[in-house]
Amino acid sequence: MSFQPVLPADGYGGWLLLKRTLPAQEKAFQQSQVNQREAQYFRDKIGTVTSAEDLVSDRRLLKVALSAFGLEQDINAKAFVRKVLSDGVDSASDLSNRLADKSYRAFAASFGLDGTQVPKTLDDGFADALLNQYYARQFEAAVGEKNDSFRLALNTERELGKLAQSSASEDTKWFTIMGNKPLRQVFEKALGLPTGFSNLDIDQQLRVLKSRTQSQFGNSSVSQFADAGKMEKLVRNYIVRDSLTTASVSPAQNALVLLARRSG
Repeated sequence: MSFQPVLPADGYGGWLLLKRTLPAQEKAFQQSQVNQREAQYFRDKIGTVTSAEDLVSDRRLLKVALSAFGLEQDINAKAFVRKVLSDGVDSASDLSNRLADKSYRAFAASFGLDGTQVPKTLDDGFADALLNQYYARQFEAAVGEKNDSFRLALNTERELGKLAQSSASEDTKWFTIMGNKPLRQVFEKALGLPTGFSNLDIDQQLRVLKSRTQSQFGNSSVSQFADAGKMEKLVRNYIVRDSLTTASVSPAQNALVLLARRSG
């Protein structure tokens, strides 16, 4: 990846520095020659895509499309991707509805290539909206090459922010978190849950997640993370707890950060 984000420090202090410079870094990332070429190709060609086959047969378009949903690992699984797209999302039997990772459902719904509707690729603004998702995911990937904790934190702010504001029930939101590996990882670390927690019965996991969240945040809901302060606390707890297990950041420094924040 040609773009190299500036991450001068690890731990929570490094996270604060990244957040301070984030708008400028994201702008520089989007304006890189590689991203400008990919974006222009996508804008020029996506309007010609009216079927699942059209998309999977153009590798450059497919790369951007999959990456926008964090599914770039499936770039060579053309038959699988074609099936996800052509099934759509309206029936419980559709492939995307049967997969644990609901990113596939969002992917299929976004493109509307099941043959029962006008493809959403023809909508005004489709290319720009999807490219914004692509930029966000790719920037996170670039950050992750240097610090995976920061990548997961950025992902959490984006994905959990959307989930918290959705109209789904609270249990559905929690089950979505449990089915989303990056979000699950952040919550388990932030809440101090033990290794092997995911092996528990799913209903027991739900009870524990709600109980720990109630204890630490005063509320058991996912919706509360629409509040910037609650989100910041969750991310801070995750980064501090995660960096306590690494040698690059002093455990004493992170402990002091936690104590200072709790007393403030």
